[in-house]
Amino acid sequence: MTQADAQQGTPATAPAQAEDDNGADIVVTATRRADRLSNVPIAVSAIGQASLQNSGGSDIRSLNQLAPSLLISSTGSESNASARIRGVGTVGDNPGLESSVAVFIDGVYRSRTGVGLNELGEIDRVEVLRGPQGTLFGRNASAGLINIITRGPEFTFGGNAEGTYGNYDQKRLAFGVTGPITDQLAFRVDGIYVSRDGFYKNVTQGGGSEARVNDRDRYFVRGQLLFKPTADLSFRLIGDYSHRKESCCGATYYGQAQTFDPTANAVQANGSSVNSDGAVSVSDANPIVDILRRAGAVYPLAGNTPNPFNREVALTPGQTYRNTTVDYGGSLQADWNLGGATLTSITAYREYKSGNAGDVDYTNVDLAHRAADGNAYRQFHTFTQEARLQGSAFDNRLDWLVGGFYSNEKLRVVDNAVFGSQYGAFAACRLVANISTNAVLQNNTAPGCLSATGRATVTGAFGALAPAVLAGLDRLSTVNNVGDNGSVYRQKSENFAFFTALLQN
Repeated sequence: MTQADAQQGTPATAPAQAEDDNGADIVVTATRRADRLSNVPIAVSAIGQASLQNSGGSDIRSLNQLAPSLLISSTGSESNASARIRGVGTVGDNPGLESSVAVFIDGVYRSRTGVGLNELGEIDRVEVLRGPQGTLFGRNASAGLINIITRGPEFTFGGNAEGTYGNYDQKRLAFGVTGPITDQLAFRVDGIYVSRDGFYKNVTQGGGSEARVNDRDRYFVRGQLLFKPTADLSFRLIGDYSHRKESCCGATYYGQAQTFDPTANAVQANGSSVNSDGAVSVSDANPIVDILRRAGAVYPLAGNTPNPFNREVALTPGQTYRNTTVDYGGSLQADWNLGGATLTSITAYREYKSGNAGDVDYTNVDLAHRAADGNAYRQFHTFTQEARLQGSAFDNRLDWLVGGFYSNEKLRVVDNAVFGSQYGAFAACRLVANISTNAVLQNNTAPGCLSATGRATVTGAFGALAPAVLAGLDRLSTVNNVGDNGSVYRQKSENFAFFTALLQN
């Protein structure tokens, strides 16, 4: 990080200068007070606006390039994003699980990492804190914390505008304007528009499927008011709205070889065996790939050597990764200097709704999907209230803090995940391949995925059990177009926490 990136502005709650006004000092609020980064007794990375812009990033996922040990990734859709610090974090796409890497934007807790994947607008800095932070931030920060401080209103007129053009016809326009309304009231407005074609080409477009996957089409606006009736009292009101309608998240196959253990290993007491020597061999064929090819799979499963860098994917015609995400809310922060201590209150309410349609098998074979019929989404309504009192004692030798946090969240998940029109044949063929990989035994279009030769082979192999095995395979091959149909799942959580900290200067 360069010296020019160290300090990007002034948060409403703390001065953004070191005591000697030295521009080389990096000032952060990772301990809930403004202090030099070198004096903070925790592992923290501070990223300024310039660093984020120079990296080409615009949301917290871009911090992967700038903050050591931080990883933010999406699985299936952007609403399923997860964050890990030092390899630790809540992983999975269950929307009922809150992340153990907390995300705060202007002091407001965002209960899921995916909720924070919006455009950030103009920021002062982003602080990535590694390790447990619950004693200072009081909420779900057992693995770490991402603290984002946006640029606040100023009492002098100013503004910024930016236009960017890139490959895949990327267009990004951003603006910001700030200034005084009265001697005691200032405003700031930030807006962003982003459009970009998808970097994956869909080779099986048809029936409404998009021609490009992983595109961007989003806009964001944030308005702020800063009211300072006295030198010791300030109120910062923030409202923002974000809209995204994007095709996300397609992926390519990077391998299709089947591996196996070529050496014999001792059988354990439970009947299993362990590959104690670690030997691995690659099979000449993969029965799963063969089944998919017979079902009509095209690229990327058509060749023996897949290339994940050729930017091509295959979707089931009529299925899509395109979803609409809307995120909006507001917060009011009050700071009151009481002389020996400062009282801070942050009240916030937010709503978030994200579609969850997707071709979840990542092939043009219709094995499983979530349809874009409005019956696959997740929706959050969240109210939070934080209050903290902090000050110094013993001639500023000791900083103290006490605080409390309350949240009330309602989650509604509507799902329509179903087995597709070709799932039954695939599942039956997969079981038959466990009996024998000989393709002569299989027929994707026949009941149970069994050819006449295959049905005779199963009958001879299972003897008296053959009728039950054949009936099971026949029934499995009919499991198509079944699953959730507008299923609704609700979760309500109410949480409170008290926290305190003592910091020696």
